[in-house]
Amino acid sequence: MKRATLARLVLLGPPLAFLLLTFVLPLLRVIWGSVFAPDFTLEFYERMWRTPVYGRVFWITLKLSLLTTVFAALLGYPAAYFLDTVKPRTRQVLLLCVIVPFFLSVLVRNYVWMVLLQRTGLVNRVLSEWGVIGAPLDLMYNELGVLVAMVNMLLPYMIFPILSALLAIPPELRHASASLGAHPAKTFWRVTLPLSMPGVAAGGLLVFIVSLGFFITPALLGGPRQMMVSNLIEFSVRQVLNWPFAFALANTLLIGTLLLYAIYIRALEGRMPRTAGLP
Repeated sequence: MKRATLARLVLLGPPLAFLLLTFVLPLLRVIWGSVFAPDFTLEFYERMWRTPVYGRVFWITLKLSLLTTVFAALLGYPAAYFLDTVKPRTRQVLLLCVIVPFFLSVLVRNYVWMVLLQRTGLVNRVLSEWGVIGAPLDLMYNELGVLVAMVNMLLPYMIFPILSALLAIPPELRHASASLGAHPAKTFWRVTLPLSMPGVAAGGLLVFIVSLGFFITPALLGGPRQMMVSNLIEFSVRQVLNWPFAFALANTLLIGTLLLYAIYIRALEGRMPRTAGLP
């Protein structure tokens, strides 16, 4: 028994110590700095709720995250469904195409979108040459540019959970539905879609949580009206040197994320399908 306990400590000790030094202690410092500046105060949390501009920043963050999640689901589900229907060898090649963007820096991908969406960019030039538009469209420094780039970057986070859920559905269920005379569309609505919804929920939660902390995309492709909480934190630290207020913003965002995760776990407890490994 003692040997087993010692073995666990040896195995778990280094990673736990690493997490303590790199995560727990900095988090405690952020919590402490938001309420002791240097004396105990809740002034910085109160400022967030009594100043309308900060409430607007939280609303923009929530709205962009929700829209990103919705569009990622609308685009990611058909892509995952197609990957589920092709042969395993073809699926491997297509999955590589989904994974490749992760090899590129987020900053580089944002600059690519800037080249595409600016008023003299490729999109406006093509539409102008085709006679679709008479004047360049404003596709950057607004909500549209931020949303397009965020959906593009977070789409793989939606595809993989949905594909895992689809691969976990026994093929016999679809065969049984077809043998009973059900149309393929009815089989999809009555069998495939309900059984894959936990994958949609998992991907939606992942995309939504990651969206809440996006920083580079709204900073490069957005404008002052698209400032998100992460941008406000950076502004408080670098521009006005108000570290306690930045700590309070970060803590509020973290608490909101944890609450959403708790709601998700409670809502889907016991209803997640068995996951299948991606071939």
